[in-house]
Amino acid sequence: MSDEAVDPAAATPGRASRDGTGGNGAGNTPRVAHDVPLGGRGREGEAQAPLQTRYERVALLEQVRGNERALAFLDAADAFMDAQGFTEHGRRHANLVGSIAYNVLSYLGHEERVCEVAAVAGFLHDIGNVVSRADHGQTGALIAYDLLKDADITYADLALVLSAVGNHEEQYGQSVSPVSAAVILADKSDVHRSRVRKNASIAFDIHDRVNYAVEASFLRVDAEAHTLTLELTIDTEISQVLEYFEIFLDRMIMCRRAAETLGCSFRITVNDVPVL
Repeated sequence: MSDEAVDPAAATPGRASRDGTGGNGAGNTPRVAHDVPLGGRGREGEAQAPLQTRYERVALLEQVRGNERALAFLDAADAFMDAQGFTEHGRRHANLVGSIAYNVLSYLGHEERVCEVAAVAGFLHDIGNVVSRADHGQTGALIAYDLLKDADITYADLALVLSAVGNHEEQYGQSVSPVSAAVILADKSDVHRSRVRKNASIAFDIHDRVNYAVEASFLRVDAEAHTLTLELTIDTEISQVLEYFEIFLDRMIMCRRAAETLGCSFRITVNDVPVL
């Protein structure tokens, strides 16, 4: 595939722009590609998933992103996760998961309303960590209900948000809807060294080591081939590929089932080599 950028305004559903790093770019000769980078984190660690929507803004998502209580809870949740030694689970992760969830469904041809619901669910999916890491999906669903009950959202769409938030963890969750499936795929794809805390122990903690070894991660969709591919660039001098599957096998199985819910196959490439 060419590294030339695609003009989002000219792209059809299932298309997005990319630059030479795999992120969303502009400024080169427009060219439509069949496989599309949905987003992830490049080598600098910055989120690479702006919403690929024909609308100027996603109203409900903007409302939630501007909610003082939601942001305070997300910040506190990330601080609590830091205290327990977990990777970053703050605003950057929330924004990235929300954007990728939106894009997954948009590129696969789902209606705008469903895409927007997925964006909101993705943004709020980890907010339950403000209470406890244990069962934070269910706790987060209750918090999400309280945040959204007076928002401009139907009860049916609110139910989709709650079920997606409550089912995103592999210990107990299932892809119960396309919205839920998109959130699962977006969340589990966010593996990157920028999520590792500064005081982490790369040598002794396998989760920190594996995350730190990932230099770039991208979730890519090919709507025509019905595939969703997680593309990873891993420094194998820091962590061997086997360690990734050692700690994330359950997540990858969950992603495979989520992709099936969306009528797609789930694939993984590591350093441009297909491994699944």
